[in-house]
Amino acid sequence: MLYRKTAAVTAATAALAALAAPHTAYAADGPRDTARPALDGSGECTFPMKEQFAGRPWPLQRVLLDELWQDTKGKGVKVAVIDTGVDIANPQLTGAVDTSAGRNLLKGGRSDGTTDEVGHGTKVAGIIAARPRKGTGFVGLAPEATIIPIRQNDEKNSGKDTTMATAIDHAIAEGAGVINISQDTTKPLGEDSALGRAVARALAKDIVVVASAGNDGMDGTFKKTYPAAFPGVLAVASSDRNNERAAFSQAGEFVGVAAPGVDIVSTVPGDGQCTDNGTSFSAPYVAGVAALLVAKYPDWKASEIVARIEQTAERSVNGHDAFVGWGVVDPVRALAGDEDDVPLAAARPDPAPPRAPAPEPAHLAMYETSQERTERYATYALALAAVLVCVVAGTATVVRDVRRRREVR
Repeated sequence: MLYRKTAAVTAATAALAALAAPHTAYAADGPRDTARPALDGSGECTFPMKEQFAGRPWPLQRVLLDELWQDTKGKGVKVAVIDTGVDIANPQLTGAVDTSAGRNLLKGGRSDGTTDEVGHGTKVAGIIAARPRKGTGFVGLAPEATIIPIRQNDEKNSGKDTTMATAIDHAIAEGAGVINISQDTTKPLGEDSALGRAVARALAKDIVVVASAGNDGMDGTFKKTYPAAFPGVLAVASSDRNNERAAFSQAGEFVGVAAPGVDIVSTVPGDGQCTDNGTSFSAPYVAGVAALLVAKYPDWKASEIVARIEQTAERSVNGHDAFVGWGVVDPVRALAGDEDDVPLAAARPDPAPPRAPAPEPAHLAMYETSQERTERYATYALALAAVLVCVVAGTATVVRDVRRRREVR
């Protein structure tokens, strides 16, 4: 099956249609038609395919994997991928997916959520937990974590806020430690909505909920997307090779952190790999780090896991930024530390550099001190002595002159 990216006008039309629907359809990576398969250099991606990227993809080149995995590779942690399904035919995902826990909420396809006609969910799952494979440097951030595939969307954007709420409840029931949602809607949703309540239930179970911020940030307008903007959800923006916000990444005060989202390599249905762009692929990067943290610190609360990720991110400014949140995620730094090094409940701005001590003001006295009085008296005495010397010397000179005059007479 071959998919191509639609033209901008088609995407805009699809976005308007989605927003006008009675139930807002969730678009993977925003209300545009970006739920298509990854694009290779020719502008199209066919799967299954045999091509693999032999080298280490750039986001992984920045990570010392031996150091990252010195304590854990995510074993025992279940990560729910609420998406377009996860194809287990790809060798890097065959052993990574728990089919018994999976679910399909759409018509057609296998009931265990392992049908992915789009390829979006398969790429998301690969970024999180793809197993090592000979001939490629690509591997998931948590290559021993287990994926729970929940098919909730497709190429028609069939997903709704109600089906996503059902998907979250299924993830809770199956014991997920992390939930990744690479979908969003700009439809205003309150915390009392079906989706808002489902997110709250997940957070109450100390499940780390990670969601993409969306790809409609080209105009620089701040706006909330859901479920990313719900309190407690770690909203992820996209960064590029320079650790700057990707131009398409949605900005807003709700953004928690940023992660690589440009030219991202991952698995596709059947076999092989492709590259793609979007916050859809930044979120699973962070979800992979979260899975490692949950495995290393099983007693930590979800809010503490989120705080650790935010506090250890690489910042370009002091404090929070609406474009990249608290900074670009640093996996190795996030995993460094001891179990007792529990983070604060939330990230906060770095303390400012210590200020130099203020100069002490000169003492201004309105009276004479005893020392100053003594010095004044001493000055007077010295002056008086000098005067007396002069008087004595003068007197002696006068007396001498008088005597000489008398002798001359």
